[in-house]
Amino acid sequence: MEWSEVTVKTPVDRAEEAAAIAQMAVPYGLYIEDYSDLLTEAPKIAHIDLIDEELLARDREHVLIHLYIKPTENPAEAVSFLTERLTESGVPFEIGTVKVREEDWATAWKKYYHPTKVGRRLVVCPSWEEYSPAPGEVVLSLDPGMAFGTGTHDTTRLCMRLLEDYVTPDTELLDMGCGSGILSISAMLLGGRSAVGVDIDDTAVRIAGENAAMNHVDGRCTFLCGDLTDKVSGSFNVICANIVADVIIRLSPAIPQYLRPDGVFIASGIIGERAEEVARALEGIGLEIVRREESGGWVALACRWGR
Repeated sequence: MEWSEVTVKTPVDRAEEAAAIAQMAVPYGLYIEDYSDLLTEAPKIAHIDLIDEELLARDREHVLIHLYIKPTENPAEAVSFLTERLTESGVPFEIGTVKVREEDWATAWKKYYHPTKVGRRLVVCPSWEEYSPAPGEVVLSLDPGMAFGTGTHDTTRLCMRLLEDYVTPDTELLDMGCGSGILSISAMLLGGRSAVGVDIDDTAVRIAGENAAMNHVDGRCTFLCGDLTDKVSGSFNVICANIVADVIIRLSPAIPQYLRPDGVFIASGIIGERAEEVARALEGIGLEIVRREESGGWVALACRWGR
């Protein structure tokens, strides 16, 4: 069945009024696309891979109101109503209509996901595609499913590139906010000894385990469901936190409990405007910033204990 998607574009300061009018046109199936507060709200998202790479370039001056209307409910009448009421109210607007069909969104996203080289050696390949590695390349097969972390976002790539430099055969890694398990699995494919990944989402923990098995490193990976470190014990010589600035700052006092004297802490998911604030928090617990990598407005920091 084909539905009609009606989209109303209006300035941010008139969005509430426009949305109220739209709600009168159809009492359900309304979705508001608003990026006006992106720079303040995006850092609060726990899993940074929810944020598309192109998100920061979105229009922050306007809001898009999407209405979905069945063909049996006269979409043309709704468009006429919206045009009349918005005009009467003096709300600036642009309106458009397209046909959309019901489809299986659980698999539709796969067409946008292809093998991607993320560093000098690491290549992320979706499980449903084949890839012939060049000499020296390390291929990670991944089925992200409902978990976050595909290797396509700047924050994840920055972490993986740093792992290429810091993982050794002795590496025992802690991955805080593991998502799909991509960082833990990458470290093992690069030759690390073991990895513990923690995520608050039990679906992510399950999928991370499945991804580890797919890459034949499940015997060296353990995934736990919990809030960052509340179920973790022991110490590690590499710790990754691809989260957000606020959470990295909040967990920083716990890092000395888990990071070995010769260890490295890799922090990513940091929007550029917050990088110095995060660096100060990490230096405040005795860490020294030894590497700073940037891509697409995001920053990753590699830290060691100060001398």
